[in-house]
Amino acid sequence: QVQLVESGGGSVQAGGSLRLSCVVAGYSGSSYCMGWFRRAPGKEREGVAVIDSNGMTNYTDSVKGRFTIGQDNAKNTLYLQMNSLKPEDTAMYYCVAGPFVPGCNVANYWGQGTQVTVSS
Repeated sequence: QVQLVESGGGSVQAGGSLRLSCVVAGYSGSSYCMGWFRRAPGKEREGVAVIDSNGMTNYTDSVKGRFTIGQDNAKNTLYLQMNSLKPEDTAMYYCVAGPFVPGCNVANYWGQGTQVTVSS
C-alpha cells in the first residue's frame, strides 16, 4: 500500500519561506512521477511542481523562480522549497506520486495535505 505523508506547512508572512516534505512509503516502481498539487478555497486544483525518475522537473508559471522541487531517494522523501511566498500561494498542498507518464500529469496516489497560509 502506497502512503504519502506531508509535513512542513504553516503560516508565514509574505516574502517568507517554507519547506514541505513528503515521505513516500510502499512505492516500488523505478520509473515514476512525483510532485505537489495545491487547492485554494474556491479555486480549481492546480499542479505546482513535478519531478520524474529521470530528474526532470516542471513548474507552474506562477511559482517558477520561487519554488524548487527536490528528492532524497535514500530517505524516500520529496521536498518543495518555497521562497518569496505570496498571499496567493495560500492553499492546501498535496504530495502526489504515480508511475511515469510523459508530462507527469497523472497522480495515482495522494497524501492527506498540509496547509500553507501566507499573510500580507
